[in-house]
Amino acid sequence: MKRVYTIFTLLFLALSPVFSQVTLKVQAPSQAEVGQRIRISYVANTQDIDDFHVDDFEGFNVLYGPSTSRSSSFSMSNGHTTQSSTVTFTYTVVPTTEGTLKVPAAAIKVDGKTVKSGSPSIEVLPASQQQSQQPSGGQQGGNSRQQRQQQANSGGGQISGNELYMTVTANRQKIYEQEAVMLTYKLYTLVNIQQISGEMPQIDGCHVQELDREAQLSLKYERVNGRNYGTAVWKQYVLYPQKTGKIKIPSITFDTQIEVQNHSMDPFDIFFGGGSLSQMVRKQIKTTPVEIEVLPLPTPKPDNFSGAVGKFTVSATLTPEQVNANDAATLRLVVSGQGNMKLMKAPKINFPQDFEVYDPKENNKTTNTATGAKGNITYDYVVVPRHGGKFSIPPVEFCYFDPEKERYNTVRTDSFSLAVAKAKGQPVAYTREQEDLNVLNKDIRFIKLGELESIETDDFFGTSTYWLAYALLFAAFVAAFLWLRHKQKLNPNSWSVKGKKAGKVASRRLKQASKLLHAKDDAAFYDEVMRALLGYAGDKLSLPVGELTKDNVISKLTQRGVEQGVVDAFIAVLSDCEFARYAPTSDPNMAKEKIYQQASDVITQMNALIKR
Repeated sequence: MKRVYTIFTLLFLALSPVFSQVTLKVQAPSQAEVGQRIRISYVANTQDIDDFHVDDFEGFNVLYGPSTSRSSSFSMSNGHTTQSSTVTFTYTVVPTTEGTLKVPAAAIKVDGKTVKSGSPSIEVLPASQQQSQQPSGGQQGGNSRQQRQQQANSGGGQISGNELYMTVTANRQKIYEQEAVMLTYKLYTLVNIQQISGEMPQIDGCHVQELDREAQLSLKYERVNGRNYGTAVWKQYVLYPQKTGKIKIPSITFDTQIEVQNHSMDPFDIFFGGGSLSQMVRKQIKTTPVEIEVLPLPTPKPDNFSGAVGKFTVSATLTPEQVNANDAATLRLVVSGQGNMKLMKAPKINFPQDFEVYDPKENNKTTNTATGAKGNITYDYVVVPRHGGKFSIPPVEFCYFDPEKERYNTVRTDSFSLAVAKAKGQPVAYTREQEDLNVLNKDIRFIKLGELESIETDDFFGTSTYWLAYALLFAAFVAAFLWLRHKQKLNPNSWSVKGKKAGKVASRRLKQASKLLHAKDDAAFYDEVMRALLGYAGDKLSLPVGELTKDNVISKLTQRGVEQGVVDAFIAVLSDCEFARYAPTSDPNMAKEKIYQQASDVITQMNALIKR
């Protein structure tokens, strides 16, 4: 039986390409510059290709191609076997004209059938204007090493504001109070940026929400002043002003890490493993502040104004429409639209006085957009009628301000009728007098009359038994206090014990980080290194988790007499870990090894300097 299964599996693998659908896909960049080398690849999901043909590359100069590469994969899971194989034909080309160029279509023949690819477009921008000329080869003589060293010493700081900057724009400069305004922070770069970090500070009088964005930045070309910048929207925030007047959005400072050429390295040193052609430098870029004018809402405001600003609709349902007295019914109100939905108040509903009303349960199904939160919010009002009868619930009114039409609008639901059957022992018709009578009949009881009898008790206070019991209780209290003090000293969670074991705990965490060093989960590695650093600082400096901030750590280390260089090294490693969580480096393993070694060194130095 096993042999039959093996033969069937091999037969299936041999015939699987026949049953699968053959495709030919094109891989090409969406943008390029005139004179820039790009790759265009045609990927077929089969290796049984009889012929490959591609049309002429109009507007491109073909430097090389096609180069052919093949790949295959085989997997078996839960008794199911899958196999895949591909062939890739790659051309290296250079766009010669600007504009929109079509990638030529290709075709392959498989078992006598022709399969064609698509023909995507590439936007070709003019070549960037060079800001400076490269030095000629004749200028590099016997002092070339010294010149390269001078260039390296000044290279990181000489990245100009025209090569890397961030802009901030508001989609509107004048808005109403509670109306949404979106701020867009856009990156422009001509350099190879590896990491970037920076957060929006707290803004007085504004509710701020960040829009979701892709975890990985995707740069697109944009021509500015004759140069093709790589651009990407870094972050977007939606602001809801809570006060009127001029609101100033402060500037934000972004910390970046940039990969630059290492001019100080000698080619012979690099060849024999003595250095790298590139190095990482840091640079701070700062945005300009933005001012927004916030107008007050028109007065007088309607009495039923909900505080909502935007465009909204309402709908409501009552379930069930027939209940017994003392049973619950639910009025569901749905507010849909777009605006400051997360800040508005729940609508008020005028239920009959006989109803016991509970606070509404809110279900928010909104997403942040450039014009405010969009979606719907459901309010479930649970009510319990106490008496039988027929009751009417008036229409629910929802009043909001429409900033486009600059006026207040009121939308309404239909009215509802609720039939309540009487409960046992209750009259059918409902009146206020009957309610008062029923409540009095249930809540008030007659007072039993009679003479009060005095109970004689022994006088225990002041006796010898009283004082003996008092002394025993005091002795037990003192013994318990001393025992607890002794247990606290032996408690492994006490700060003194934690401080002594801080180095060992950090060492265990670094060992765990070393296991994650070459894994693909970079976030887990950096989290473990940060836990080792912050955990060591918290245990050694007796800082609770809630007080583990950079400022507190610096202050405590300085008080303990730790050298400033060690303090700076500790904060630098923390910053590097934070940087690494936002954007990948060109060589992630090298970056992780460097951070791991720095973290291990700085903990060893601090452990030698801080004595408990």
